[in-house]
Amino acid sequence: MADTDPTTEAAALAREKAEQASLPYTWTQTLPDLTLTFPIPASLKARDLSISLTKTTISAGIKGQTPIITGQFPHPIHVDDSTWTITTSPDNSSKTVEILLDKVNKQEWWAHVVTTAPKIDVTKIVPDNSKLSDLDGETRGLVEKMMYDQRQKEQGLPTSDEQKKMEILKKFQEQHPEMDFSNAKIQ
Repeated sequence: MADTDPTTEAAALAREKAEQASLPYTWTQTLPDLTLTFPIPASLKARDLSISLTKTTISAGIKGQTPIITGQFPHPIHVDDSTWTITTSPDNSSKTVEILLDKVNKQEWWAHVVTTAPKIDVTKIVPDNSKLSDLDGETRGLVEKMMYDQRQKEQGLPTSDEQKKMEILKKFQEQHPEMDFSNAKIQ
């Protein structure tokens, strides 16, 4: 695989930062959700806003004005589990609208909030460390098994799969005492 040119990569990163900084909102994401924020005048209240979310679209802004963000999501959201709030700064000088979008696919990074916005390079995202409790049951079991096997290997002990093979061989030996297993090898 060819190495990427650091100058080209730096230029792409600078372009991406400039494109994101030019948006009238900021956004962050984790795998399960996406948070979108934008400032509003301190005098406004919730009734002064127009915020509409569907499974595939958003329109948010101040009533009677062009929306701050409007468009189609790149992926669907759970509308009933998505919310928005207004936060007032400690000195009451400004307010921020925060919209939390609950992603349907919780294993996917979004390249942009709406399809008409500039994309980010999702391959450069470094996720926060997750907790085992954040994982679904099947994934959690798999991760716990991998962690157990890693600890066993580090201590020179058999992994869970190797233990299962040894148990099967032991049961077979007990059922067939007439057979010689002295040269048996477990693969």
